Amino acid sequence: MKRYNLLIVLLLLIFNVTTAQKKNSPAADLSELGQTKSKIEKTVPLVIQHLQTIVDKEGDSNILINGKKALAKEYGTLETEWFLYRNNMKNCILNNSSKKAKKCMQYHTSMLRGTMINYNNYITNLTRKNGYLGVEGDTKFDFKPTEITTKLSEAYQNANNAAGRMKGTQKTTFLDQTMSDDNKLTPFNQLVQ
Repeated sequence: MKRYNLLIVLLLLIFNVTTAQKKNSPAADLSELGQTKSKIEKTVPLVIQHLQTIVDKEGDSNILINGKKALAKEYGTLETEWFLYRNNMKNCILNNSSKKAKKCMQYHTSMLRGTMINYNNYITNLTRKNGYLGVEGDTKFDFKPTEITTKLSEAYQNANNAAGRMKGTQKTTFLDQTMSDDNKLTPFNQLVQ
């Protein structure tokens, strides 16, 4: 009877180690961070293009200059929140039990969602049809804050589950990828060049 218990324990140990180390496992996939980064960055050239259309129609370059300043401010707010979100979510997983981590992550996701909604409202109002001096056409953005934050939340929940199966430095190394330069937003000045 003791042999069977030992065999079961050994099989469970092998299962836990291999599950936590699967590279293609959806439980360990944080690619949603890169996709979100890309969606945020793609909004800037679209807004600048819209402002340029207004300048071409009205012949007043101050519209573009002032518009860029205002957009830079809004983008900067989102950039700061994006950094805080990634860092706080990582810390929620590293420093809390599973139950507390979920509450912590829900809080930070709601904060990011609010900032994204404000940014989305700003760029949508700025670029809506007839939003400024009768410039025709709506600018379409692939930027839906609720959908984006829901996917991010799911990715972090999966990361939390995967991290729970990891041991030692594996967990820290895995979660440190969230703060890599690949997931950092490109500075506004580089996007408008």
